[in-house]
Amino acid sequence: MKRVRDYLSRQAQICRENDYITNDLFHEHNVNRGLRDKNGIGVLTGLTSISRIEAYKEYLGHQVPCKGKLYYRGYSIEELTRGPIVEERYGFEELAYLLIFGELPTEDELAEFQQFMGQMRRLPTNFVRDIIMKAPGRDIMNIMTKSVLNLSSYDPKATDTSIDNVLQQCMMLISVFPMLAVYGYHAYNHYEQDSSMYIHRPDPTLSTAENLLRMLRPNMQYTELEARVLDIALILHMEHGGGNNSTFTTRVVTSAGSDTYSVIAAALCSLKGPKHGGANIKVVEMMQDLKETVKDISDKEKIRKYLEDIVDKKAFDEKGLIYGMGHAIYSVSDPRAEIFKGFVRKLAEAKGFEEDFAMYSAVEELAPQVIADKRKIYKGVSANVDFFSGLVYRMLEIPLELYTPIFAIARVVGWSAHRIEELINVDKIIRPAYMGVGENRIYRPIARRNIAELEGRDPSKYQLAEHFEDAGEE
Repeated sequence: MKRVRDYLSRQAQICRENDYITNDLFHEHNVNRGLRDKNGIGVLTGLTSISRIEAYKEYLGHQVPCKGKLYYRGYSIEELTRGPIVEERYGFEELAYLLIFGELPTEDELAEFQQFMGQMRRLPTNFVRDIIMKAPGRDIMNIMTKSVLNLSSYDPKATDTSIDNVLQQCMMLISVFPMLAVYGYHAYNHYEQDSSMYIHRPDPTLSTAENLLRMLRPNMQYTELEARVLDIALILHMEHGGGNNSTFTTRVVTSAGSDTYSVIAAALCSLKGPKHGGANIKVVEMMQDLKETVKDISDKEKIRKYLEDIVDKKAFDEKGLIYGMGHAIYSVSDPRAEIFKGFVRKLAEAKGFEEDFAMYSAVEELAPQVIADKRKIYKGVSANVDFFSGLVYRMLEIPLELYTPIFAIARVVGWSAHRIEELINVDKIIRPAYMGVGENRIYRPIARRNIAELEGRDPSKYQLAEHFEDAGEE
């Protein structure tokens, strides 16, 4: 095994040397890394009517950062969250209808939609036993991806990309995502953590948020406040434009003509990354490290020092990032974080987490100041929605393994809407261009290749000599 590790280490170094492209080349050819300019604004690659984000205002010919705004089908997210709260009802299903069909439903339309979703909230016979329970694992996002791909085997029209069929597939996936996530966690908790396993069937008359808590908890009990806050969390995470990584993945794979199951599986693979949907876990881990490092979390100066150490790569994971701060688009504020904070406060008061909420608030206040002092930034930095979501899930007693899957349970609605819009409007495969910058080289027969002839490179930096000697031993 040591020989294998040594070999892979040497070969990995060759990859690093041969694949590295300098920043100078990107600047020389005017290519935006990550499809974003120096201000972090995404390169325009498409049009969508599903949602819209505002982070800048035009002023005297310049784009000036402004308070962030998010719109679902033209309605502000503030109004859309306020409605269900004032009327004391759950809003996730209503806004799923809005995103998919483009209009807010009437009472009758919503009741019909909820009825269909409730009927679809079931898995094929023995699916839990044969697919989820037989190969459990801690990475629930991978379990969900596997489950989605396996669901295609039970669908006789899996590859039918007609809008009617895709709509049915998307509604079914939205309905069963909570089951795939929660059952996947229970299987892992039982088989790998040696704990009891609970497989509670969902109630078709309950909302997605209620069913999620009902299926997760051994006694199926939850408070109204807990379910309402989770409902708001799902609403805030369900859509965020076509430019985020997982939604762009949805549209790219859809444009290739792939089936719904493959498209959603690809989106799940994108979302699980720590630079995307996995960010809320890093926030929770960072805040736990803060509590262990700073004994008095009421001392703002000590918190500031800890944050400075993070940016200087001296604390936490030494990556230099204050997780939950900053966003690819928003600068002055993330509207989702602002909405969420009020509900987080209420839940913290009800669950006895006031001290934790105060700590989060202190970091929210101090982190932008520290980043501004320490880094050259082109736009403002503020808390994003992931900053608070981890605290909410912890207060709801949701295990860490389900943090990103809950994001997926919400975002599959947005993916579904974008898949349908892509199918209706675009008949070309999405194919961005990459400029080749490698030099032309002369091919040599294998007998004439040796270390000294490797394009004039110093073989010592690859440690190839040692590799060849090892290879010759046998």
